Amino acid sequence: MRTLLKLEELALFLLGIFMFGLLGYQWWLFPVLLLLPDVGMLGYLVNNKMGVRLYNLFHHRGIAIVLYFSGMYFSFPIVQLIGVIVFSHAAMDRIFGYGLKYDRGFKFTHLGEIGNKNG
Repeated sequence: MRTLLKLEELALFLLGIFMFGLLGYQWWLFPVLLLLPDVGMLGYLVNNKMGVRLYNLFHHRGIAIVLYFSGMYFSFPIVQLIGVIVFSHAAMDRIFGYGLKYDRGFKFTHLGEIGNKNG
Protein backbone atom coordinates (compact mmCIF):
# COMPACT_ATOMS: atom_id res chain seq x y z
CA MET A 1 0.00 0.00 0.00
CA ARG A 2 2.85 2.38 0.83
CA THR A 3 4.25 1.97 -2.69
CA LEU A 4 0.84 2.70 -4.17
CA LEU A 5 0.60 5.92 -2.15
CA LYS A 6 4.06 6.99 -3.32
CA LEU A 7 3.07 6.32 -6.93
CA GLU A 8 -0.05 8.41 -6.43
CA GLU A 9 2.06 11.27 -5.08
CA LEU A 10 4.43 10.89 -8.04
CA ALA A 11 1.45 11.22 -10.39
CA LEU A 12 0.38 14.38 -8.54
CA PHE A 13 3.92 15.76 -8.76
CA LEU A 14 3.91 15.13 -12.52
CA LEU A 15 0.52 16.88 -12.72
CA GLY A 16 2.12 19.85 -10.95
CA ILE A 17 4.91 19.92 -13.54
CA PHE A 18 2.31 19.79 -16.32
CA MET A 19 0.32 22.64 -14.75
CA PHE A 20 3.51 24.68 -14.36
CA GLY A 21 4.16 24.19 -18.08
CA LEU A 22 0.72 25.56 -18.92
CA LEU A 23 1.50 28.81 -17.11
CA GLY A 24 4.25 29.72 -19.58
CA TYR A 25 7.02 30.57 -17.13
CA GLN A 26 10.66 29.74 -17.82
CA TRP A 27 11.37 26.12 -16.86
CA TRP A 28 14.38 27.01 -14.73
CA LEU A 29 11.97 28.68 -12.28
CA PHE A 30 10.32 25.39 -11.33
CA PRO A 31 13.28 23.80 -9.49
CA VAL A 32 14.25 27.18 -8.01
CA LEU A 33 10.78 27.81 -6.56
CA LEU A 34 10.03 24.20 -5.65
CA LEU A 35 11.71 24.38 -2.24
CA LEU A 36 10.24 27.76 -1.23
CA PRO A 37 7.29 26.28 0.71
CA ASP A 38 9.84 24.98 3.22
CA VAL A 39 10.14 28.53 4.57
CA GLY A 40 7.15 27.42 6.65
CA MET A 41 9.64 25.48 8.78
CA LEU A 42 10.95 28.80 10.10
CA GLY A 43 7.97 28.84 12.44
CA TYR A 44 9.73 26.15 14.46
CA LEU A 45 12.26 28.81 15.45
CA VAL A 46 9.46 30.51 17.41
CA ASN A 47 7.96 27.39 18.97
CA ASN A 48 6.51 24.01 18.07
CA LYS A 49 2.92 25.25 17.73
CA MET A 50 3.88 28.08 15.37
CA GLY A 51 6.06 25.67 13.39
CA VAL A 52 3.21 23.23 12.92
CA ARG A 53 0.79 25.96 11.84
CA LEU A 54 3.15 27.59 9.34
CA TYR A 55 4.48 24.31 7.98
CA ASN A 56 0.97 22.96 7.39
CA LEU A 57 -0.17 26.24 5.83
CA PHE A 58 2.68 26.09 3.31
CA HIS A 59 2.15 22.37 2.57
CA HIS A 60 -1.63 22.02 2.34
CA ARG A 61 -2.87 20.88 -1.06
CA GLY A 62 -6.34 22.30 -0.47
CA ILE A 63 -4.82 25.76 -0.07
CA ALA A 64 -2.72 25.18 -3.19
CA ILE A 65 -5.81 24.33 -5.24
CA VAL A 66 -7.73 27.36 -3.93
CA LEU A 67 -4.76 29.58 -4.81
CA TYR A 68 -4.49 28.14 -8.31
CA PHE A 69 -8.17 28.56 -9.15
CA SER A 70 -8.35 31.99 -7.49
CA GLY A 71 -5.45 33.09 -9.66
CA MET A 72 -7.22 31.73 -12.71
CA TYR A 73 -10.56 33.35 -11.84
CA PHE A 74 -9.08 36.76 -11.00
CA SER A 75 -6.46 36.60 -13.80
CA PHE A 76 -3.45 36.68 -11.45
CA PRO A 77 -0.94 34.24 -12.97
CA ILE A 78 1.48 34.73 -10.05
CA VAL A 79 -1.18 33.38 -7.66
CA GLN A 80 -1.66 30.40 -9.99
CA LEU A 81 2.10 29.88 -9.90
CA ILE A 82 2.14 29.91 -6.10
CA GLY A 83 -0.66 27.33 -6.11
CA VAL A 84 1.21 25.06 -8.53
CA ILE A 85 4.44 25.32 -6.53
CA VAL A 86 2.73 24.53 -3.21
CA PHE A 87 0.84 21.63 -4.83
CA SER A 88 3.99 20.21 -6.44
CA HIS A 89 6.09 20.67 -3.32
CA ALA A 90 3.51 18.91 -1.15
CA ALA A 91 3.46 15.95 -3.55
CA MET A 92 7.27 15.82 -3.61
CA ASP A 93 7.45 15.88 0.19
CA ARG A 94 4.88 13.11 0.49
CA ILE A 95 6.79 10.91 -1.94
CA PHE A 96 9.58 10.97 0.65
CA GLY A 97 7.23 10.44 3.60
CA TYR A 98 6.92 14.01 4.85
CA GLY A 99 3.29 14.85 5.57
CA LEU A 100 1.33 17.50 7.40
CA LYS A 101 2.61 17.89 10.95
CA TYR A 102 1.00 17.18 14.30
CA ASP A 103 1.55 19.32 17.42
CA ARG A 104 3.58 16.54 19.07
CA GLY A 105 6.65 17.41 17.02
CA PHE A 106 8.17 17.76 13.57
CA LYS A 107 8.59 14.03 12.99
CA PHE A 108 4.91 13.23 13.64
CA THR A 109 2.92 13.51 10.40
CA HIS A 110 -0.39 12.40 8.96
CA LEU A 111 1.62 9.76 7.06
CA GLY A 112 3.18 8.35 10.21
CA GLU A 113 6.34 9.05 12.13
CA ILE A 114 9.26 10.22 9.99
CA GLY A 115 12.01 7.63 10.09
CA ASN A 116 9.68 4.85 11.24
CA LYS A 117 9.83 2.20 8.50
CA ASN A 118 6.67 0.57 9.84
CA GLY A 119 4.59 3.78 9.89
